[in-house]
Amino acid sequence: MGLYDYYLAARVRRHVDDAPAHVALVITERDLLEQGAYDTLSSFFELAFDYGAERVTVYVSVLDEAAVPTLERELERVSAPREVAVRGPDDEQRADAPIQVSVGHGGKHEFATAVRRVARAVDAGEMAPEDVDEAAIESELVFPEEPDLVIKTGAERLSDFMIWQSVYSELYFTDVNWRDFRKRDYLRAVLDYENRQRRFGR
Repeated sequence: MGLYDYYLAARVRRHVDDAPAHVALVITERDLLEQGAYDTLSSFFELAFDYGAERVTVYVSVLDEAAVPTLERELERVSAPREVAVRGPDDEQRADAPIQVSVGHGGKHEFATAVRRVARAVDAGEMAPEDVDEAAIESELVFPEEPDLVIKTGAERLSDFMIWQSVYSELYFTDVNWRDFRKRDYLRAVLDYENRQRRFGR
């Protein structure tokens, strides 16, 4: 680790109480085709927990659905310091592990599925219409936790990422591609987050 990395690490550590508790990462299936991509992801997990995170979410946007089974298999094998839950496009089981990975499970689809479930509960008389609120929707989401910090590499777009959960998240875009993402890039993102004043929509 170079002098600049030590400098960044020291600044982040100085305000570790302000570090994001839930860090999310948005990458693409193409990113995972690059050599060493899964090693970089393993390092990302280690960095996140080393610098104060309690939960990590990874969203892999997918264009070719035929690639999903292979991606899921590889992501389940990634070395990680905590339990990992991988969910594909059609999974409806809640992801409640410290590390949760979404493979092509789009935010619009997840939200529509949650609303459908709540509507069925109302239709069956299990819930009154006036009881349908934010908590009712959130209880049906596959990824119910709200990220504090969302990191997107390569381009400034979120690619249908957790449209409900990320509404108050702090967004950090970097033009560094995933294949080149290093510790200093993670520390810059966290430092940027620590220097912000969160408003939660106010």
